[in-house]
Amino acid sequence: MDLKSELHKAPLFENLGLLARQVVEGYISGIHKSPFHGYSAEFAEHKIYNSGESTKHIDWKLYAKTDKLYTKRYEEETNLRCHLIVDNSASMFYPAQPRLDLDHLHKMGFAVLAAAALMELLKKQRDAVGLSIFSETYQYYAPEKGSERHYQMLLSALGDIAREDPGKKGTELHTYLHLIAEKLKRRSLVVLFSDMFQDQVDDQRLFDALRHLKYNKHEVILFHLTDKATEVDFNFENSPKRFLDVETGQHVDLYPETVRAAYRQALDAYLTSLKLVCGRYGIKYVGVDIAEPFTRVMNAFLVERQRMV
Repeated sequence: MDLKSELHKAPLFENLGLLARQVVEGYISGIHKSPFHGYSAEFAEHKIYNSGESTKHIDWKLYAKTDKLYTKRYEEETNLRCHLIVDNSASMFYPAQPRLDLDHLHKMGFAVLAAAALMELLKKQRDAVGLSIFSETYQYYAPEKGSERHYQMLLSALGDIAREDPGKKGTELHTYLHLIAEKLKRRSLVVLFSDMFQDQVDDQRLFDALRHLKYNKHEVILFHLTDKATEVDFNFENSPKRFLDVETGQHVDLYPETVRAAYRQALDAYLTSLKLVCGRYGIKYVGVDIAEPFTRVMNAFLVERQRMV
């Protein structure tokens, strides 16, 4: 069976788990050395059995050879804790796609599939993963766990937001990033998927919220998602266009050429300040063009994960 063709027949996110595995397997096959090479054994070592301890993990085969009682000291249930954060505001559903497929994704579709692929990597490593989704409200929260049932629950939540009507949901990024930071009590790898657009642009409050994510010595990756051709390069034909703010409904009619230079200058200033703040606070900033493959996301994630284990 051609998995890719089968997935293309159905609405994209009805098979999110399978699609995530396809992305991961394609990524692994494209590199020379698997990131899972050298994966830890089932247990770390033996230790002498002490009277009164549970006999559940006694190694009876070793007892038969040595006439001494040893127990298997297992690795912790998880190697790492990771919390995924997805911005679900209306601007994340740009650009509009008549039908989502692997070659035509809006920012939300890219974020959902990338997050699901990272979950697949985390599952292979027996890591614990949690999920936060926010827009005008804190829509969804699940703490870090490592069970199969938990992973399936998170996949379902991700699939739901990818299929929903975006409406005109705005967000105040700083508000919900602060709330999420308060919930993360144990050191974790925090991964944020966002286009970093918000209703009220207040750079300092946003930057303070990013710094808050570093609380408790978390490692943080910001995947800044854009449709580079239009949102960064502003490549539109120079004919009358109506530009609509999908979060407020406001619009402006103009010729793109008349504002292109000023737009690029303003955006470049914002991106520069954002990168500088991330660098100052030790946040890994990764600019991602959603028209490109998922390789950039996977590479950055695996590098940061390796630093924490």
